[in-house]
Amino acid sequence: MLLEQTLDKLYKMKLYGMHASVKEKLSRPDHAELSFTDMLGLITDDEWLYRENKHMDKRLSNAKFKEKRACLEDVDYDQKNRTIKKSQILELGQNRWITQQQNVIITGASGSGKSFLAQALGYNACRNGFAVHYIRTSKLLFNLLKSRADGSFQEYIKKTSKYDVLIIDDFGLGSVDEQAKADFLEIIEERCGTKATIVTSQLDIKDWHAYLGGALVADAILDRLLHNAHKMHLAAKDSLRKTKSTLTHEGHYEK
Repeated sequence: MLLEQTLDKLYKMKLYGMHASVKEKLSRPDHAELSFTDMLGLITDDEWLYRENKHMDKRLSNAKFKEKRACLEDVDYDQKNRTIKKSQILELGQNRWITQQQNVIITGASGSGKSFLAQALGYNACRNGFAVHYIRTSKLLFNLLKSRADGSFQEYIKKTSKYDVLIIDDFGLGSVDEQAKADFLEIIEERCGTKATIVTSQLDIKDWHAYLGGALVADAILDRLLHNAHKMHLAAKDSLRKTKSTLTHEGHYEK
């Protein structure tokens, strides 16, 4: 009766990891000889792991990754003509760029692996306790425009400013008007010096100023994005999407 009451209390206190652990461990003969201290330690570890997994699931859900399986362990350094540097990726994998509120700029042609790498860095950040959010530039600008229309602009800016890492994918694909540029600056300004941002683009960095109209807003955006940024240009003779599709069709691709 005492055990049932204890289990009931654990459940009501939302100690779900402990609740499951107590039931599982008391049913195992190989745990019968454990001391109280050892048993308590194992049960506590199970509760800790349960909570860590729940937090991780929540971070991944909030991240909204498009590439659900992107991780640094799967970054391909062997593709011909790629200019990706393993030493740089390993350094970024330490997450110091996040704690130091720095940015990462990844450029390259379509299919060079920019989005995958950006989301792999984001997944690594999630795994290490950071709040991450992935969004394509077109959707970000649409959300900013919509928030202006419904009066929630400042609320949306504040929301995006809370993410430790904001991944802005496909910058520079479509035309942007003056309002969109100003709104984009608001996002970057709010994060500058306080949070980390990843931007991917098919445009070379040297072309960004002209793309943004070459005015003072362009100067402001680029100054805040680039002054402390880790820059990578991914060169690939063939699209990795095409390569993956070909390998899958031939039955040689297993990732």
